[in-house]
Amino acid sequence: MPQTYYLGARSLFVTVTAWVTIVLAALAWGCGLVEQAALASLVPGFGGTLSSAGLPPLSSLLLSYLPWVNGAGLVLSTALLITGVGLLRRLEWARRTFIGLMGVVIVVNLCGLWLQHELAQSLVHSALSQSLIPAAALDLFSSVLTAARAGGVLATLSLSIFMGWVIRRLCTPIVLQEFAA
Repeated sequence: MPQTYYLGARSLFVTVTAWVTIVLAALAWGCGLVEQAALASLVPGFGGTLSSAGLPPLSSLLLSYLPWVNGAGLVLSTALLITGVGLLRRLEWARRTFIGLMGVVIVVNLCGLWLQHELAQSLVHSALSQSLIPAAALDLFSSVLTAARAGGVLATLSLSIFMGWVIRRLCTPIVLQEFAA
């Protein structure tokens, strides 16, 4: 007997995806708002510029535009919150926008891999140059740092693959029929 799908039937996948998006985007928006307020209160004390001396190039660039980078994060989390509500209401524009935003988040996560490496390298180099640690402890510290970097890379890649899977699943015919009006 052939399986019949009813137009507008609500799947658990879309509902869970929408609620997880709403909750995480609301949390990210709240954190971003607090960070923006902190930056607004700190940046005038620095004369409008943050010191980026001694930092690697990408970190220096991000620090010099930190209020704008944080603002972009606020805009992205607001857009995700709106599209999460749209997904919950099964609006087609929200599904398409959500897929596009997930693509942006994947690209940002993958670009963040370089930033993770650069910041870890910079912090470790500055910390080790100022300390008197025996060589045996330095080897142990180096292996712990390598494990932390590998964990960060694994987490970032896993999250990006998962988001790619969500995008692919939102493009399946069953989900498309759910959004047909």
